[in-house]
Amino acid sequence: MAKLDEGQKAPPFCLPDADENEVCLKDFSGTWVVLYFYPKDNTSGCTLEAIDFSNAIQAFNDAGAEVVGISPDSPQSHCNFRDKHNLKVRLLSDAKHEVLETYGVWVLKKMYGRQYHGVERSTFIVRPDGTIGHVWRKVKVPGHIDAVKDKLLELQAG
Repeated sequence: MAKLDEGQKAPPFCLPDADENEVCLKDFSGTWVVLYFYPKDNTSGCTLEAIDFSNAIQAFNDAGAEVVGISPDSPQSHCNFRDKHNLKVRLLSDAKHEVLETYGVWVLKKMYGRQYHGVERSTFIVRPDGTIGHVWRKVKVPGHIDAVKDKLLELQAG
């Protein structure tokens, strides 16, 4: 799958959340969406990212944006992760990697000379009209949430 870029239509999806409720991108039609993809619940970087987004959730909501995290973890794992860290973001499960692949974030990675497929930490801002407003790939967590807030406000200002 080719990498998605700004201006393209965000691919539609429906995935279960931590409570096993189906959540679809179309549910947010007319709303700004911060869609972030992360590798694994309860790992250090992913936990920090989820906590940072949760701590900033009011600022995103005040700006009219929903924050949604997606990883390959199960709904039960998401539920435990959310409850353990008191997370305020909605977490969706993509165990089959279909949405991850569609968004171009399920990639071949290398660590210690070993190759494997995994999630490239990435964030997409989806505009109310369903097009992609901005993309970050290979995200480094420190400072990322502030960069996302700033870009969201910049895009909203036109």
